[in-house]
Amino acid sequence: MQIGRVIGDVVASRKNPNLEGIPLLLIQPLAADSQAVGRPLVAVDAVGAGIGEHVFFVRGKEASFPFHPTAVPADAGIVGIVDHWTTGER
Repeated sequence: MQIGRVIGDVVASRKNPNLEGIPLLLIQPLAADSQAVGRPLVAVDAVGAGIGEHVFFVRGKEASFPFHPTAVPADAGIVGIVDHWTTGER
């Protein structure tokens, strides 16, 4: 799992039928110090996250697990909303 911030949503007029009704969100991966790491990516949303929220996301086959038994064609998925986190540094 990784931490990211939702920075936008994606609207697709045509998409795979198995993605119907599933929100697509643009997320920016974050380091432990909340700094952006890497490029933003599109993820399917299984938890109802909104723009500006910090989220847990997974990559790979696991991205489709929350939608079982539907075979969702996704390689990134939001699986949790983060309330807060600490790193032990002050």
